Amino acid sequence: MAFLGHFALALPPVADIPEEILRTQIITSARSPIDGKLLTAAEYAELQAKLRVAPPPKLNPKVRETIFLLRLRNLLMRVFPFIDI
Repeated sequence: MAFLGHFALALPPVADIPEEILRTQIITSARSPIDGKLLTAAEYAELQAKLRVAPPPKLNPKVRETIFLLRLRNLLMRVFPFIDI
């Protein structure tokens, strides 16, 4: 009889809700990915939409040109490794 007690320890507690039931429940509240504040489902959907359409960060044209030239130099060094640029 003591042998059966070891199997009972491997079972989840009775108070746990089965995963199948949890998957069917509708989530009505969520947490903000920015600051962890509680949000309603509508507020969460609105925040997700705002985060998706965020404008791309603008980069100084001079910096953009420098990055392009560095990438071009890197490519040339791979194609022509014997040339010292």
